Amino acid sequence: MEAIILSKDQFNNLATSIEEIKQRVITDSKKPSDTYLDNQEFLLLMKISKRTAQTWRDEGKISFSQVGNKIYYKLSDVEELMQKHYIKAFKK
Repeated sequence: MEAIILSKDQFNNLATSIEEIKQRVITDSKKPSDTYLDNQEFLLLMKISKRTAQTWRDEGKISFSQVGNKIYYKLSDVEELMQKHYIKAFKK
């Protein structure tokens, strides 16, 4: 194994670069809970009709926000809906 010797300035520059990369990774990996889908995007994503989406809202299966006549869904709520209805494979 080789030993690498760094000057104090080189070490500080390396440490600063690592910290910047760490901060960038943390920022980029934030949950998509702030991402909203409008009704049309939701319909296309789930491959459902407007009526099915309305039924799911009426039954409380999916949370939503309404601004005027526009309906919006949090991406995290859509993921939660899918997770609730996830059926794990099984072997006999």
